[in-house]
Amino acid sequence: MDLFVLGARQKHRWIWPVAADQRFDQALILRVRTETGSSTRSVKYETPLHAKAHRASSNVFASGTLAGNRLYTCTYTEVIVFELPSFRQVAYVSLPRFNSLHHVRPTVRGTVLVVNTGLDEVVEVSLEGVVLREWSVLGKSSWTRFSREVDYRKIASTKPHLSHPNYVFEIGDDVWVTRFHQRDAICLTRPSQSINIALERPHDGLVCNGRIYFTTVDGHLVVADSTSLQIVSISDLRNFAGYPFAGKAWCRGLMVINSRIVCVGFTRIRKTTLMRTCNWIKHGFHEVDAPTHIATFDLLEERCLNVADLERYGMNLLFGVVDAPGSRTQ
Repeated sequence: MDLFVLGARQKHRWIWPVAADQRFDQALILRVRTETGSSTRSVKYETPLHAKAHRASSNVFASGTLAGNRLYTCTYTEVIVFELPSFRQVAYVSLPRFNSLHHVRPTVRGTVLVVNTGLDEVVEVSLEGVVLREWSVLGKSSWTRFSREVDYRKIASTKPHLSHPNYVFEIGDDVWVTRFHQRDAICLTRPSQSINIALERPHDGLVCNGRIYFTTVDGHLVVADSTSLQIVSISDLRNFAGYPFAGKAWCRGLMVINSRIVCVGFTRIRKTTLMRTCNWIKHGFHEVDAPTHIATFDLLEERCLNVADLERYGMNLLFGVVDAPGSRTQ
Protein backbone atom coordinates (compact mmCIF):
# COMPACT_ATOMS: atom_id res chain seq x y z
CA MET A 1 0.00 0.00 0.00
CA ASP A 2 1.28 3.48 -0.90
CA LEU A 3 0.67 6.72 0.96
CA PHE A 4 1.48 10.36 0.26
CA VAL A 5 3.18 11.97 3.25
CA LEU A 6 3.28 15.76 3.62
CA GLY A 7 5.97 17.58 5.55
CA ALA A 8 9.38 19.21 5.23
CA ARG A 9 13.14 18.87 5.30
CA GLN A 10 14.98 20.51 8.17
CA LYS A 11 17.85 22.91 7.52
CA HIS A 12 21.32 21.83 8.48
CA ARG A 13 22.60 23.54 11.62
CA TRP A 14 26.28 24.27 11.71
CA ILE A 15 27.12 26.48 14.71
CA TRP A 16 24.25 28.85 15.38
CA PRO A 17 20.75 27.56 16.15
CA VAL A 18 18.05 28.20 13.56
CA ALA A 19 15.06 30.35 14.57
CA ALA A 20 11.86 28.34 15.14
CA ASP A 21 10.07 29.89 12.16
CA GLN A 22 13.05 29.24 9.85
CA ARG A 23 13.83 25.58 10.54
CA PHE A 24 12.68 23.95 7.29
CA ASP A 25 14.05 24.72 3.86
CA GLN A 26 11.97 22.43 1.62
CA ALA A 27 8.31 21.48 1.69
CA LEU A 28 8.09 17.83 0.64
CA ILE A 29 5.57 15.24 -0.47
CA LEU A 30 6.85 11.67 -0.39
CA ARG A 31 5.20 8.57 -1.80
CA VAL A 32 5.81 5.81 0.75
CA ARG A 33 5.39 2.06 0.28
CA THR A 34 4.35 1.00 3.80
CA GLU A 35 5.22 -2.69 3.47
CA THR A 36 8.85 -2.04 2.54
CA GLY A 37 9.45 1.42 3.97
CA SER A 38 10.78 2.63 0.61
CA SER A 39 9.96 6.14 -0.55
CA THR A 40 10.20 8.40 -3.58
CA ARG A 41 9.89 12.18 -3.66
CA SER A 42 6.83 13.45 -5.50
CA VAL A 43 7.12 17.20 -4.80
CA LYS A 44 9.78 19.58 -3.56
CA TYR A 45 8.47 23.12 -3.03
CA GLU A 46 9.44 26.53 -1.66
CA THR A 47 6.93 29.25 -0.84
CA PRO A 48 7.55 32.39 -2.93
CA LEU A 49 8.79 35.48 -1.12
CA HIS A 50 5.53 37.41 -1.57
CA ALA A 51 3.74 34.84 0.60
CA LYS A 52 6.09 34.54 3.56
CA ALA A 53 7.57 36.74 6.24
CA HIS A 54 11.23 36.44 5.32
CA ARG A 55 13.40 34.86 2.67
CA ALA A 56 14.56 32.32 5.27
CA SER A 57 11.07 31.48 6.54
CA SER A 58 10.21 27.80 6.65
CA ASN A 59 8.84 25.92 3.66
CA VAL A 60 6.38 23.29 4.93
CA PHE A 61 3.46 21.26 3.63
CA ALA A 62 0.91 20.93 6.42
CA SER A 63 -2.06 18.50 6.41
CA GLY A 64 -3.96 17.92 3.17
CA THR A 65 -6.88 15.98 1.70
CA LEU A 66 -7.21 13.69 -1.30
CA ALA A 67 -10.41 14.02 -3.35
CA GLY A 68 -10.60 12.04 -6.58
CA ASN A 69 -7.49 12.80 -8.58
CA ARG A 70 -6.76 16.04 -6.74
CA LEU A 71 -4.57 16.53 -3.71
CA TYR A 72 -5.50 19.60 -1.68
CA THR A 73 -2.47 20.83 0.25
CA CYS A 74 -1.39 23.86 2.19
CA THR A 75 1.82 25.54 3.25
CA TYR A 76 1.76 27.92 6.20
CA THR A 77 0.43 30.71 3.93
CA GLU A 78 -0.91 29.04 0.76
CA VAL A 79 -3.51 26.58 -0.46
CA ILE A 80 -2.24 24.55 -3.42
CA VAL A 81 -4.19 21.95 -5.40
CA PHE A 82 -2.31 19.32 -7.39
CA GLU A 83 -3.73 17.11 -10.11
CA LEU A 84 -2.59 13.50 -9.82
CA PRO A 85 -0.64 11.57 -10.89
CA SER A 86 1.36 14.34 -12.58
CA PHE A 87 1.29 16.74 -9.60
CA ARG A 88 0.44 19.56 -11.98
CA GLN A 89 -0.65 22.61 -9.97
CA VAL A 90 -4.27 23.41 -10.88
CA ALA A 91 -5.23 25.93 -8.18
CA TYR A 92 -3.49 28.36 -5.84
CA VAL A 93 -4.83 30.68 -3.13
CA SER A 94 -2.85 32.91 -0.79
CA LEU A 95 -4.65 35.56 1.26
CA PRO A 96 -3.28 38.24 3.62
CA ARG A 97 -5.12 36.64 6.56
CA PHE A 98 -3.29 33.31 6.12
CA ASN A 99 -0.85 32.54 8.92
CA SER A 100 0.29 29.07 10.00
CA LEU A 101 -2.26 27.12 7.96
CA HIS A 102 -2.56 23.57 9.30
CA HIS A 103 -5.13 21.80 7.11
CA VAL A 104 -7.26 22.22 3.99
CA ARG A 105 -10.30 20.22 2.87
CA PRO A 106 -12.49 20.55 -0.27
CA THR A 107 -16.28 20.75 0.02
CA VAL A 108 -19.07 19.53 -2.25
CA ARG A 109 -19.66 23.20 -3.06
CA GLY A 110 -16.35 23.45 -4.91
CA THR A 111 -14.81 25.53 -2.13
CA VAL A 112 -12.14 24.70 0.45
CA LEU A 113 -12.20 24.78 4.24
CA VAL A 114 -8.94 26.12 5.60
CA VAL A 115 -7.64 25.89 9.17
CA ASN A 116 -5.97 29.26 9.69
CA THR A 117 -4.22 28.38 12.93
CA GLY A 118 -2.37 31.67 13.33
CA LEU A 119 -5.65 33.55 13.64
CA ASP A 120 -7.42 30.77 15.58
CA GLU A 121 -10.04 30.41 12.85
CA VAL A 122 -11.48 28.30 10.04
CA VAL A 123 -12.44 29.95 6.75
CA GLU A 124 -14.34 28.71 3.72
CA VAL A 125 -12.74 30.08 0.57
CA SER A 126 -13.42 29.76 -3.15
CA LEU A 127 -10.55 28.63 -5.35
CA GLU A 128 -10.59 32.18 -6.74
CA GLY A 129 -9.67 33.46 -3.27
CA VAL A 130 -13.02 34.81 -2.06
CA VAL A 131 -13.77 34.28 1.63
CA LEU A 132 -17.33 32.97 1.86
CA ARG A 133 -17.60 32.04 5.53
CA GLU A 134 -15.40 32.49 8.57
CA TRP A 135 -15.50 31.11 12.09
CA SER A 136 -13.36 31.99 15.06
CA VAL A 137 -12.83 28.74 16.96
CA LEU A 138 -13.19 30.77 20.16
CA GLY A 139 -16.74 31.89 19.43
CA LYS A 140 -16.01 35.55 18.73
CA SER A 141 -14.91 37.49 15.68
CA SER A 142 -11.30 37.01 14.66
CA TRP A 143 -11.09 40.75 14.15
CA THR A 144 -11.45 41.49 17.86
CA ARG A 145 -7.82 40.32 18.24
CA PHE A 146 -6.47 40.79 14.73
CA SER A 147 -6.63 43.50 12.06
CA ARG A 148 -8.03 43.32 8.55
CA GLU A 149 -5.32 45.79 7.52
CA VAL A 150 -2.39 43.49 8.30
CA ASP A 151 -0.84 40.99 5.90
CA TYR A 152 -0.34 38.10 8.30
CA ARG A 153 1.70 36.17 5.74
CA LYS A 154 4.43 38.69 6.57
CA ILE A 155 4.20 38.04 10.32
CA ALA A 156 6.59 35.29 11.38
CA SER A 157 4.36 34.12 14.25
CA THR A 158 1.18 35.15 16.04
CA LYS A 159 1.91 32.89 19.03
CA PRO A 160 0.78 32.33 21.66
CA HIS A 161 -2.38 30.97 20.06
CA LEU A 162 -5.41 30.85 22.32
CA SER A 163 -6.74 27.66 20.75
CA HIS A 164 -4.41 26.39 17.99
CA PRO A 165 -6.97 24.61 15.75
CA ASN A 166 -5.45 21.76 13.76
CA TYR A 167 -7.83 19.81 11.52
CA VAL A 168 -11.19 20.46 9.87
CA PHE A 169 -13.77 17.80 9.01
CA GLU A 170 -17.45 17.60 8.10
CA ILE A 171 -20.32 15.51 9.44
CA GLY A 172 -23.19 15.90 7.00
CA ASP A 173 -23.55 19.64 6.37
CA ASP A 174 -21.81 20.61 9.59
CA VAL A 175 -18.22 21.86 9.86
CA TRP A 176 -16.04 20.67 12.75
CA VAL A 177 -12.51 21.43 13.89
CA THR A 178 -10.10 19.99 16.45
CA ARG A 179 -8.77 22.45 19.06
CA PHE A 180 -5.34 21.74 20.50
CA HIS A 181 -5.41 23.71 23.74
CA GLN A 182 -9.05 22.97 24.60
CA ARG A 183 -8.55 19.24 23.93
CA ASP A 184 -11.78 18.87 22.00
CA ALA A 185 -13.49 19.01 18.62
CA ILE A 186 -16.24 21.57 18.16
CA CYS A 187 -18.98 22.08 15.59
CA LEU A 188 -18.65 25.51 14.01
CA THR A 189 -22.07 25.46 12.34
CA ARG A 190 -23.89 24.19 15.46
CA PRO A 191 -21.87 25.54 18.37
CA SER A 192 -23.77 23.55 21.00
CA GLN A 193 -22.13 20.33 19.77
CA SER A 194 -18.66 19.21 20.79
CA ILE A 195 -16.58 16.12 21.51
CA ASN A 196 -14.39 16.17 24.61
CA ILE A 197 -10.95 14.63 24.08
CA ALA A 198 -9.54 15.36 27.52
CA LEU A 199 -6.95 12.59 27.31
CA GLU A 200 -4.39 14.77 25.50
CA ARG A 201 -4.25 17.45 22.84
CA PRO A 202 -5.82 16.26 19.56
CA HIS A 203 -4.60 16.72 16.02
CA ASP A 204 -6.35 14.83 13.19
CA GLY A 205 -10.09 14.22 12.99
CA LEU A 206 -10.93 11.79 10.19
CA VAL A 207 -14.51 10.66 9.48
CA CYS A 208 -14.82 7.10 8.17
CA ASN A 209 -17.82 4.73 8.13
CA GLY A 210 -19.76 6.39 10.93
CA ARG A 211 -16.72 6.89 13.13
CA ILE A 212 -14.43 9.86 13.79
CA TYR A 213 -10.78 8.97 14.34
CA PHE A 214 -8.68 11.42 16.35
CA THR A 215 -4.97 11.30 16.97
CA THR A 216 -3.60 12.85 20.15
CA VAL A 217 -0.08 14.16 20.10
CA ASP A 218 1.14 11.68 22.72
CA GLY A 219 0.24 8.68 20.54
CA HIS A 220 -3.36 7.74 21.34
CA LEU A 221 -6.04 6.98 18.77
CA VAL A 222 -9.47 8.09 20.00
CA VAL A 223 -12.57 6.93 18.12
CA ALA A 224 -15.98 8.58 18.47
CA ASP A 225 -19.38 7.75 16.99
CA SER A 226 -20.35 10.39 14.43
CA THR A 227 -24.04 10.23 15.39
CA SER A 228 -23.97 10.10 19.19
CA LEU A 229 -20.66 12.05 19.37
CA GLN A 230 -19.60 9.72 22.19
CA ILE A 231 -16.13 8.21 22.41
CA VAL A 232 -16.30 4.47 21.74
CA SER A 233 -12.65 3.41 22.00
CA ILE A 234 -9.20 4.64 23.01
CA SER A 235 -5.96 2.94 21.93
CA ASP A 236 -2.48 3.77 23.17
CA LEU A 237 -0.50 3.06 20.00
CA ARG A 238 2.81 3.42 21.84
CA ASN A 239 2.09 0.21 23.75
CA PHE A 240 1.17 -1.93 20.75
CA ALA A 241 3.31 -5.02 20.27
CA GLY A 242 6.18 -4.44 17.85
CA TYR A 243 6.15 -0.63 17.95
CA PRO A 244 9.75 0.40 18.65
CA PHE A 245 9.40 4.06 19.68
CA ALA A 246 7.05 4.13 22.68
CA GLY A 247 6.53 7.65 23.99
CA LYS A 248 9.25 9.34 21.92
CA ALA A 249 7.60 11.13 18.98
CA TRP A 250 4.90 13.72 18.27
CA CYS A 251 1.87 11.98 16.75
CA ARG A 252 0.02 13.56 13.84
CA GLY A 253 -1.02 12.39 10.40
CA LEU A 254 -3.62 9.64 10.01
CA MET A 255 -4.98 7.37 7.28
CA VAL A 256 -7.77 4.93 8.13
CA ILE A 257 -7.51 1.90 5.86
CA ASN A 258 -10.49 0.10 7.43
CA SER A 259 -12.00 -0.44 10.88
CA ARG A 260 -8.99 -2.56 11.80
CA ILE A 261 -5.93 -1.07 10.08
CA VAL A 262 -4.65 2.51 10.40
CA CYS A 263 -1.48 4.26 9.27
CA VAL A 264 -0.25 6.95 11.66
CA GLY A 265 2.48 9.55 11.35
CA PHE A 266 4.99 10.50 14.00
CA THR A 267 7.31 13.49 13.71
CA ARG A 268 10.58 14.00 15.56
CA ILE A 269 10.15 15.94 18.82
CA ARG A 270 11.23 19.57 18.57
CA LYS A 271 11.49 21.20 22.00
CA THR A 272 9.39 24.27 21.19
CA THR A 273 7.51 26.25 23.82
CA LEU A 274 4.25 24.74 22.54
CA MET A 275 5.48 21.18 22.96
CA ARG A 276 6.98 21.86 26.38
CA THR A 277 3.47 22.57 27.68
CA CYS A 278 2.65 18.85 27.36
CA ASN A 279 3.11 16.88 30.57
CA TRP A 280 4.12 13.72 28.73
CA ILE A 281 7.15 15.56 27.40
CA LYS A 282 7.95 17.57 30.54
CA HIS A 283 7.79 14.63 32.93
CA GLY A 284 8.39 11.54 30.83
CA PHE A 285 10.64 12.46 27.94
CA HIS A 286 14.26 11.65 28.71
CA GLU A 287 15.33 9.36 25.87
CA VAL A 288 16.69 9.92 22.38
CA ASP A 289 14.16 11.28 19.89
CA ALA A 290 12.51 8.81 17.55
CA PRO A 291 12.98 9.59 13.85
CA THR A 292 10.11 10.96 11.81
CA HIS A 293 8.21 7.89 10.61
CA ILE A 294 4.97 6.23 9.52
CA ALA A 295 3.65 3.20 11.41
CA THR A 296 0.86 0.80 10.40
CA PHE A 297 -1.22 -0.63 13.26
CA ASP A 298 -3.68 -3.49 13.61
CA LEU A 299 -6.22 -2.18 16.13
CA LEU A 300 -7.83 -5.56 16.69
CA GLU A 301 -4.63 -7.40 17.54
CA GLU A 302 -3.01 -4.30 19.11
CA ARG A 303 0.06 -4.84 16.99
CA CYS A 304 2.37 -2.66 14.89
CA LEU A 305 2.66 -4.19 11.42
CA ASN A 306 5.48 -2.08 10.00
CA VAL A 307 7.39 1.18 10.39
CA ALA A 308 8.80 3.38 7.62
CA ASP A 309 11.65 5.73 8.61
CA LEU A 310 11.24 8.91 6.55
CA GLU A 311 14.37 10.74 7.64
CA ARG A 312 16.59 8.66 5.37
CA TYR A 313 14.53 10.09 2.48
CA GLY A 314 14.99 13.68 3.66
CA MET A 315 11.74 14.29 5.59
CA ASN A 316 12.32 15.52 9.13
CA LEU A 317 8.90 17.08 9.79
CA LEU A 318 5.67 15.19 9.12
CA PHE A 319 2.25 16.85 9.06
CA GLY A 320 -0.21 14.84 7.01
CA VAL A 321 -0.85 11.40 5.55
CA VAL A 322 -3.24 10.65 2.66
CA ASP A 323 -3.95 7.64 0.51
CA ALA A 324 -2.21 7.31 -2.84
CA PRO A 325 -4.86 6.58 -5.50
CA GLY A 326 -4.85 3.08 -6.94
CA SER A 327 -2.22 1.77 -4.55
CA ARG A 328 -4.25 -0.66 -2.47
CA THR A 329 -4.41 -4.35 -3.18
CA GLN A 330 -7.33 -6.34 -1.85
